[in-house]
Amino acid sequence: MSRRPRRHKGLLAACSLVLATAGTLTACGPDGSPSSSAAPELKVTGAYMPAPSMDTMAAGFFTVTNSGGADTLTSVTSDLSDEVTMHATVDGAMQEKKSFTVPAEGTLAFASGGNHLMFAKLTHKPGQGEKVSVELHFAKSGTVRISMPVKPATYDPKTGR
Repeated sequence: MSRRPRRHKGLLAACSLVLATAGTLTACGPDGSPSSSAAPELKVTGAYMPAPSMDTMAAGFFTVTNSGGADTLTSVTSDLSDEVTMHATVDGAMQEKKSFTVPAEGTLAFASGGNHLMFAKLTHKPGQGEKVSVELHFAKSGTVRISMPVKPATYDPKTGR
């Protein structure tokens, strides 16, 4: 009986382990964190628009969770408005931003009192229960389409009411 097949199987297993480990290491930086060259893995959750009180403006909120490398939200578009802008709230003041970083293995939150979208010159005033189509444009991940339900003006995402 020859021992070659058994030795061959062991060698294949060892090579597979080395290749798998090398692939894992190349996606990490020196401290074990994901490297900036790793592909982003984005998931958008919690999107909503409070029912606007004006016919011409509305706000939008959502959270981007990233389980991969860093990305950048570069713009937002919607059929509801030709003018969708991104804003940060700094020291109580709203500041328009051209982009937002989505950190590697992190989140980017757009929430009431913080980062948010502004929809200006609305094509129509969306009513509660309507869904607004929104496209989030990312530098690496491309376009992510979401449906933003219109909630009551007093909606609190923490309680769902």
